[in-house]
Amino acid sequence: MTEAARAAAERPSGLSGQSAVDDLVALLDLERIEENIFRGVSPAESPVRVFGGQVAGQALVAAGRTVPVERRVHSLHSYFIRPGDPRVPIVYEVDRIRDGRSFTTRRVVAVQHGKAIFALSASFQLEEQGIEHSAAMPAVPDPETLPTWAEQAEGYLLHSSKFPRPIDVRYVTEPPWESREDGPGEPASRVWMKADGKLPDDPMLHICVMTYASDMTLLDGVLAKHGVYWGLDKVLGASLDHAMWFHRPFRADEWLLYDTASPSSSGNRGLATGQFFTQDGQLVATVVQEGLIRVLKSSPDGE
Repeated sequence: MTEAARAAAERPSGLSGQSAVDDLVALLDLERIEENIFRGVSPAESPVRVFGGQVAGQALVAAGRTVPVERRVHSLHSYFIRPGDPRVPIVYEVDRIRDGRSFTTRRVVAVQHGKAIFALSASFQLEEQGIEHSAAMPAVPDPETLPTWAEQAEGYLLHSSKFPRPIDVRYVTEPPWESREDGPGEPASRVWMKADGKLPDDPMLHICVMTYASDMTLLDGVLAKHGVYWGLDKVLGASLDHAMWFHRPFRADEWLLYDTASPSSSGNRGLATGQFFTQDGQLVATVVQEGLIRVLKSSPDGE
């Protein structure tokens, strides 16, 4: 692994701020071990399985490092196959599917213990000019007027509070861990988010950081609709698949509104959609994910 990644993996990370952002940048700095093979690691402080946004972001980094810089990624489609083990490195194998005149296609498989844990396909395109329109951003309060995630989470035993948080998240809507106290609510969520520090001026890195962050609150609407939340209720969940389309340039260290909703849940699967807007109202990315969500019933004795 790179020296920066090794240092980030071995030391306990700061919970937030520039040090956490620097650790995220190092986390996405994969080691090239062959022409089309890369290796990534997980943070020293990790949940029991690898965070889905991490493996998606690292896989996109691997794909991007086999593509000319003038070709920008415009979409990705991925499947989470097995839980990732944060104690061992992840190997990313890139298949150079096609290099066309305008488009480049890559497929990436993430491997641990000899088995695939994640698969991603990404398409890259030379910049072109053409017809253009965009959905309008909803009217919301400015992010600086809203409480931080730590302020809103205070007093709640949230399982993620002890892990590094390189992404600054400010809820516009009521956080699902609060709204659950009133029972089932609207299947939607709005948050402002950005890297909690300065990022290098690498457009591909900003897309990979957004990919990492897009998995953080996307299923909130599913949970809010049923009045439950991770760690506070008997809920088991995991990302199943994840797709993103990147429409316009942006910086992931500037505020982005993440407007998400859940149109359906059935068969222990919840579907969520999301749109990223810049502060000046530009739609820059669209996200769709289906997640496994099992709400377990309590036993008669309440255990």
